[in-house]
Amino acid sequence: MSELVWFKSSYSDAGGNNCVEVAVCEGDGAAIRDSVFPHRVVKVGHAAFAALVSAARAEAGAPR
Repeated sequence: MSELVWFKSSYSDAGGNNCVEVAVCEGDGAAIRDSVFPHRVVKVGHAAFAALVSAARAEAGAPR
């Protein structure tokens, strides 16, 4: 697997220590990690990641 490129949540604080980061896994979905524990990575498929984003948006009251 090639090196992952991580993207930080726009809701993270300026200090960079309270971050949810996501990387696209080529053909495999996404990888998710907490910046406090960057060595702990959870990989999920496309459908699972889409469901997670949809649930988070619904919880926050954001449009789908």
